[in-house]
Amino acid sequence: MIPDRIDKLLLRAIADGLPLVSRPYAAVAARVGLGEDEVISRLRRLVEGGIIKRLGVIVRHHELGYRANAMVVWDVPDGEVTEVGRRVAAYPFVTLCYRRTRRPPDWRFNFYCMIHGKDRAVVLRQIAVLNWQAGLARYPQAVLFSRRRFKQRGACFDAAPAREVA
Repeated sequence: MIPDRIDKLLLRAIADGLPLVSRPYAAVAARVGLGEDEVISRLRRLVEGGIIKRLGVIVRHHELGYRANAMVVWDVPDGEVTEVGRRVAAYPFVTLCYRRTRRPPDWRFNFYCMIHGKDRAVVLRQIAVLNWQAGLARYPQAVLFSRRRFKQRGACFDAAPAREVA
């Protein structure tokens, strides 16, 4: 699929995110001179065509008071990861969990879980709950609390123009 001129205009309009209003697609539609239904239809087509890989939310946790953010990693046997993921994802304090490839010999962990919290002690108690209730205590693990944060932003759809080489 090749985006047309209007698609490109729409992609530029959402590059910095959707507006935080009750009807964000209507606001984008007004900005680009389209109807709300057409914006939704075009975005759906761009997702289905692989131009947009996903639409997601970037939550600015720090601004909301979440300063005790921990990535917890476990070394789970490969045959158990799917079931462990289902159990962990069911906990309301888990904001995301996923599997990644191990990078031996330096990094043995393959299961990741993010917990955002306002209080470090609470997050540590939540990790203990996962370890005991979800049966993760038997696996090697590491708890990595965030020490700094990086700029969070959405995808950039406009590639910089290629430079000619003489």
